[in-house]
Amino acid sequence: MAMAGLYRRLLPCPPAVDFASSQGKQLFLESIQNGTMEGFYRLVSYFQTQSEPAFCGLASLSMVLNALAIDPGRKWKGPWRWFDESMLDRCEPLEKIKVRGISFGKLVCLAHCAGAKVEAFHASHSSIDDFRKYVMKCSTSDDCHVISSYHRGALKQTGTGHFSPIGGYHVGKDMALILDVARFKYPPHWVPLTLLWEGMNYVDESTGQSRGFMLISRPHREPGMLYTLSCKHENWINIAKFLMDDVPFLLKSENVKDIHKVLSVIVTSLPSNFEEFIKWVAEIRRIEDAGSSLSVEEKARLAVKEEVLKQVQETRLFKHVASFLSNSCSRQIATSGDGDTLPVIAASVCCQGAEILGGKFSSPAGYCCQETCTKCWKAEDDKPITMVCGTVVNGNTEQRVDVLIPSSSEKLCCSCSSTTEYIRMHPASTDVLTVLLLSLPSTTWAGITDEQLLREIHGLVSTENLPTLLQEEVLHLRRQLHILKRCQEGKIDEDLGVPFS
Repeated sequence: MAMAGLYRRLLPCPPAVDFASSQGKQLFLESIQNGTMEGFYRLVSYFQTQSEPAFCGLASLSMVLNALAIDPGRKWKGPWRWFDESMLDRCEPLEKIKVRGISFGKLVCLAHCAGAKVEAFHASHSSIDDFRKYVMKCSTSDDCHVISSYHRGALKQTGTGHFSPIGGYHVGKDMALILDVARFKYPPHWVPLTLLWEGMNYVDESTGQSRGFMLISRPHREPGMLYTLSCKHENWINIAKFLMDDVPFLLKSENVKDIHKVLSVIVTSLPSNFEEFIKWVAEIRRIEDAGSSLSVEEKARLAVKEEVLKQVQETRLFKHVASFLSNSCSRQIATSGDGDTLPVIAASVCCQGAEILGGKFSSPAGYCCQETCTKCWKAEDDKPITMVCGTVVNGNTEQRVDVLIPSSSEKLCCSCSSTTEYIRMHPASTDVLTVLLLSLPSTTWAGITDEQLLREIHGLVSTENLPTLLQEEVLHLRRQLHILKRCQEGKIDEDLGVPFS
């Protein structure tokens, strides 16, 4: 029997110009001479074909993230850390995307979650002049890239909604180079910017919003250097709802007169597993990968983490939280000085480390840490270093894991032998709770009626009063909290431009 199938499509020319045609080559050469193909080289180095008919958004994003050299922080295959479509599943299950594709807003959500800096615009809320400006900006630099979400109908192509990165721009002809990730269908091609803009103004029936474009760039430092939200945790959406919806209501309904009462209202109402929602990030490596010496990269990252921790512990809010938790009997929450014992934390972080090194996030319960030990020494620059070493077992396999733990320099003594002294050398619940409170939107506190208390609260939680590193850490967490909650509520496409305040 004959087998039906499609082998590519004839590219409608005009309006498009095939990149490999003589005219396409001429446009390419002229654009190089004008300096508007600078973003092309990195993109074409990581150009990929979408692996599923509906994975154009995921392929475009993974291609851009790899071009920007953003570390995904987890393995793809073998030992390699690499962005792949299969890893972009935080906002929508892959099986669902395989059937329906992904909306513009949820792709924006994924870009944020991956650690990129993102500016996103619905076409209905922007202008062709702004779009041209951003295309020009990224075409003259390799530090940013544009992904366009458009309807193929505007370009006389078959199909409907589609995503692809823009690889370059021809100023004289006002044409953009589309690096079409559906390479099984159409080759890379030049199109008039005005027609591409028309395609972005089509309404996506699944969201009721117009399509658009996003500008993706690499942040000047990796986000979430010490703290991150664990968005894979099964109850994270309930915790996010509690923090953003329930806490403001509780503070409004309770008669709060001082900081102690504010903390009491929040802490005594926290979901029992809130510690699973926000985590501190240690440096992890296999023991066979390196000895006790630290690489330059490890030292740099650990130094930043230690500085962030130090800045957290120097905030006035931290002092209030520490005082409240140490004196409160209403809730059993571990603090830096009491409940968080290093053996328990060591076993936990070693298991998390093995899980990350193995690229397996679905079954952490399968990991068991049989043995841990703590080493404390001074690096070449006389800075104290704390390392937890563990043997982690998963089924019939075991691996040795090192975890570099950030520590506050004022609280660390490398000659220490007492367990109680070791307890104070890591970010613990007091630090985590402090950062979580700092990350809440400023509107959280609006229901407090006592004006003097409200001023005091704003003084404690205002990001403007924070050092730069901690400010960036807090704003990243706030952005994660806002975007992921909106994403799960199906509202992410409505408010791409809403500031995270």
